[in-house]
Amino acid sequence: MTDNNEGGRQKPAGHTATLRLLSTAAFLSIATASGVLPQAAYAQSYRFTNVAVDGNQRVDASTILSYAGIAKGQTISAGQLNDAYQRILGSGLFESVEIAPSGNTLRIAVKEYPTINRISFEGNRRIKDEVLEQVVQSRPRLVFSPTTAERDAAALSEAYANEGRTSARVTPRIIRRSDNRVDLVFEIFEGAVTEISRLGFVGNRAFSDSRLRRVLSTKQAGLLRILIKRDTVVEDRIEFDKQVLRDFYLSRGYVDFRTTSVNAELARERDGYFVTFNVQEGQQFRLGEVTTVSEMSNVDADEFGAVMKIKSGQVYSPVDIENAIARMERLAVRKGIDFMRVEPRVTRNDRDLTLDIEFVLSKGPRVFVERIDIEGNATTLDSVVRRQFRIVEGDPFNPREIRESAERVKSLGYFANADVNAREGSSPDKVVVDVNVEEKSTGSLSFGGTFSSNSGLGLVAKFNESNFLGRGQQLSFTIAGTDSDTAYSFGFTEPAFLGRDLRFDISAALTNTDNQFSLYDTEIGSFQTGISFPVSDLSRVRLHYFANMVDMTYDPASNLGSILRAEADQGSKIDSGIGYSFSYDSRRTGLNPNAGVLFEFGQELAGLGGDVQFIRSTAKAVAQTTVFNDEVTLRATVEGGALAFNGSDASRVTDRFLFGQSLMRGFEPDGIGPRQYDGAGVNDALGGNMYAVARFEAEFPLGIPEEYGMRGGAFFDVGNVWGLNDATTAGATDVLYESGSARQVVGLSLFWKTPVGPLRFNWTHALKKEAFDKEQTFDLSISTNF
Repeated sequence: MTDNNEGGRQKPAGHTATLRLLSTAAFLSIATASGVLPQAAYAQSYRFTNVAVDGNQRVDASTILSYAGIAKGQTISAGQLNDAYQRILGSGLFESVEIAPSGNTLRIAVKEYPTINRISFEGNRRIKDEVLEQVVQSRPRLVFSPTTAERDAAALSEAYANEGRTSARVTPRIIRRSDNRVDLVFEIFEGAVTEISRLGFVGNRAFSDSRLRRVLSTKQAGLLRILIKRDTVVEDRIEFDKQVLRDFYLSRGYVDFRTTSVNAELARERDGYFVTFNVQEGQQFRLGEVTTVSEMSNVDADEFGAVMKIKSGQVYSPVDIENAIARMERLAVRKGIDFMRVEPRVTRNDRDLTLDIEFVLSKGPRVFVERIDIEGNATTLDSVVRRQFRIVEGDPFNPREIRESAERVKSLGYFANADVNAREGSSPDKVVVDVNVEEKSTGSLSFGGTFSSNSGLGLVAKFNESNFLGRGQQLSFTIAGTDSDTAYSFGFTEPAFLGRDLRFDISAALTNTDNQFSLYDTEIGSFQTGISFPVSDLSRVRLHYFANMVDMTYDPASNLGSILRAEADQGSKIDSGIGYSFSYDSRRTGLNPNAGVLFEFGQELAGLGGDVQFIRSTAKAVAQTTVFNDEVTLRATVEGGALAFNGSDASRVTDRFLFGQSLMRGFEPDGIGPRQYDGAGVNDALGGNMYAVARFEAEFPLGIPEEYGMRGGAFFDVGNVWGLNDATTAGATDVLYESGSARQVVGLSLFWKTPVGPLRFNWTHALKKEAFDKEQTFDLSISTNF
């Protein structure tokens, strides 16, 4: 092999050796760098006698050095120098960081993030700035962080998604200002609402789609969908609805019910979702044999079993089981039996679809409540939360009672969130109950409107505070007016008077009426105060004092009859007295409104001062149930009243009972009952000292799509008002229907739930009436808040 040397000349031997040495050195260098040959690692170290910080304006140099963690004279490695760099950069205060050794001096150059001058939102119309400001974490006068701004943009997008605007986009921008400041701008593209076009169910046999849709908080888009707020897909709401569906079926005996899946498919046009709940109902179970056994020698099982209100054959419901346990535990407390536990043992009988329930009375662990800790209540007093607990420090611990107390705290309506948990205390036999609450606004100023075919258009302004001064007290002021009357009212309620389960209330009102159905006007001032207390789980008693001032006026040139003229000429009258009322209400609401009754009875005795003496008695009974798998609601109401004046006193029209739409449909206010009629222009409704009415109605679906929010109704009313004092009719020979007959009315109703309020249309026909009764064949009512 020949060397290809320059000019064909051979190089000297010494020069060749030098080339070989250099080639070997180059190879070794390359091999070492490539890891082919092993090498010895020599860690570079630094020692600085001085640290210089440049570029900082707001952040003090000592703060930067504390992040670096490098002390003067300290020997550090290159790795430690890199860690110092990462710590300074990770503080989130600096846009860039440079660390450069320069002899014995370590130079740290930083570029600070700017501060936020102001935050603004552009492009938002559906959600106000004030609401969006609560969503973002970035704040004016704080250091701008790109990471935080990106998180804020994601949070804003999620807020719009919860409103159904899944296509919303949010882009954060910054505008540089002087003095290292920036304006943070969130550019928002809201997009259109993606609604739930159809909300359906697969696998349901016992209950129709329309019935199940009424249970869910998620709603499909209605006729006036632009005003609907719950017709969008929200994941958390879907999860809540799955639990609500299970509770609904469990309370009706379907113990095997479960939601297998929920599908939300976007329409091809991407303008709506089709949401489908896939469910398995299973079979409905009833109660089989219900027994009570005792594992405690001092507890009689039969005595405790007697207080239960459940029986064999009824549809199984967890609520009924819980109520039975609560009754037995309360009996144990009354008998001084501590730590008794009631355990329901369920035996399933698939052959006859029954559940045998055996309540086992046993001795529970000796655990006491050490203390109750309440946190998060900045405004609400601790005492307001504590009185929802039936137990205090030192009482035996009862898990069921803690659960019920938690529900009472949540139902107050004062808190956006309330968690009640029990944990071990200072010893194994002690428990600490932690109550963590998150307060919410409890005051409101609302403006509303009403309309009816009788009183016309009305406006209402109301201030209400349900947690006044954090004491759980209720305070309200109301101003209301229609074409024919104005009313001013004030109310105050203390739910725990003297620290007990006594509800104290006081109210006052002033009403002026320009009666369009009569030729006289009234001015009524009223005052009332009282206390109420429970006498059982479902009943309460109220005792009260009342005082009323009533004044009647009329136009002398009007056709007002002699009776009402004489009553108006008596001038202003005051009645003052005491009264009581009793109420029993077993109607169930929420998930299990199958059946229930309401009974109310009360009397007022006037004569405690004032100008008149009388006894007014009223009674009312309501029964309701649902049939055809809860599709049809049946309701029956019976009520009546009697007014008895003492001595020579006689009632006036303002004291007597007058029928309005709330008592009997199909007639104008004051349309039935005793009246003075002379055929020459006098036609005055006088009212009566007694009345009785029965109302029977059914509410049912119309078979139209659920999203229209319409249901139908049919009713039959029968009633009468009658009876006058002899002093009232003295000298009058033109009084009609003082006794009269029971009027009868049938009718149809249309209920329409609209975003602006519930509408009710009534079409009526009188089956039986008197000649001069004033019939009303149609009426419309609406009420709403805005």
